[in-house]
Amino acid sequence: MPSDDHLFATDEPAGLYIHVPYCETKCGYCDFYSVPVAGRETAPLVAAIVRELDTRLARMTRTIPTIFMGGGTPTILSTATLDSLLTATISLVDMTVVQEFTVEANPATVSKEKASLLVGRGVNRVSMGAQSFLPAELAALERLHSPGDIAPSVRTLREGGVKEVNLDLIFGIPGQTPETWNHSLHRAIELGPDHIACYGLTYEPGTPLTAQRQAARVVPCDEGLEAEMYLLAIDTLAQAGYAHYEISNFARPGCQCRHNLMYWRNHPYIGVGPSAAGCIDGRRYKNLRDINAYIRRIDAQGHAEAESELLDRDKLVLEMVMMQLRLTEGLNVADFTARVGANPLDMFAEPISRLCADGLLE
Repeated sequence: MPSDDHLFATDEPAGLYIHVPYCETKCGYCDFYSVPVAGRETAPLVAAIVRELDTRLARMTRTIPTIFMGGGTPTILSTATLDSLLTATISLVDMTVVQEFTVEANPATVSKEKASLLVGRGVNRVSMGAQSFLPAELAALERLHSPGDIAPSVRTLREGGVKEVNLDLIFGIPGQTPETWNHSLHRAIELGPDHIACYGLTYEPGTPLTAQRQAARVVPCDEGLEAEMYLLAIDTLAQAGYAHYEISNFARPGCQCRHNLMYWRNHPYIGVGPSAAGCIDGRRYKNLRDINAYIRRIDAQGHAEAESELLDRDKLVLEMVMMQLRLTEGLNVADFTARVGANPLDMFAEPISRLCADGLLE
C-alpha cells in the first residue's frame, strides 16, 4: 500500500480559477462570495489578485490547460480594469497549452467592446447566467436582467468570436411549473448554446431566500415537481443533441466544460482571489472571504489563505468516489487503483453489490 506522500502527482496539469466577487446586486439565492460593485474601487482588488497569481505561479511547474474566471460577474468590471486582469493572466500563464479559457457573464454586462476584449485576450468560452426566460421567475431570483436581454447577449458573444457559450438555467423556482420550465428550456435551445447547465434551486444557509422561506414568504417547489422538471430537462436536452455528462450539465459533442471536469476527475487546481479555493499536492486551501482583508493579507504576506488541510488516503478515497460519481462516465477504476493502491470493485464490493441490486448504481 503506497504512503500518502505518493497519492498526488507533482507534475499533473492543474486548472486555474480566478474569483472576481463583484456583482450589480446580490441575488437572494446566491451563496458564493460576492458584493455589489456600486461605490467600490475595483482596481485595488484586481491588483491584489494579480499579485497572488504571480506568487502562486512563480513556484509552479505544472502546466495549466484550463482557466475559469468566475464570481461574481467578472464582466461587470470596467473595460480597462477587466483588460488589466486578463492581460496579467495571459502574461503569467503559458497560453500555448491552455485549451479552455472561460469567463462568467450576465446578460446585462455583455457588450461588443467586452466581447472583443475577451476574444482578444484568449477567452474562448463564456458562461452566462440566463436562469429563466420568464420575468416573474427572474424576479423571484432577484435577477436584474430581463428575458429580452439574453438572446442579444448570445448574439453579441457569437459575433465577437467567442467559440463556446454556456447558458445556466435554474429549476425549482417558487411558482415555476413544468410548462414554464419547458418554455425556458426551449428558448435556451433556440439560441444554440454549446453547453447548458440546469441547476435545482437550493436554499443555502444564511441567504435572503432561505430567510424568506423560514418566514413563510416563499413557498418552495414541491420535491416531486422538481424531480419532474429535472427529468424533463434530461429528455428535452437529449432530443436537442445535448449529452448529459454530469448531474447538472449537458453539452454538445466535444463541448463539455474542461475546467469543471478537472474538479470532477480529482485533478489539482489553483484558486486565486477572495474566497477562492485550491488543491495542490494534496493540500487544500481557501482564501479569506473579505475583499479588504484579502488585499491587506496579500500586501503583507503574498497570500491570503484563511484555512488549509492535507488530504490523506481516506479523504482522497472519499472524494474520488463522491466527485467521479457525479459524472455519467463514473468512477475511473484504473485511475483509482493507480492512485490509491486498491481496486474500488474489491474495496467496496458489498455496497456496490447492494446498490446495484437496489437499482441505485450501475
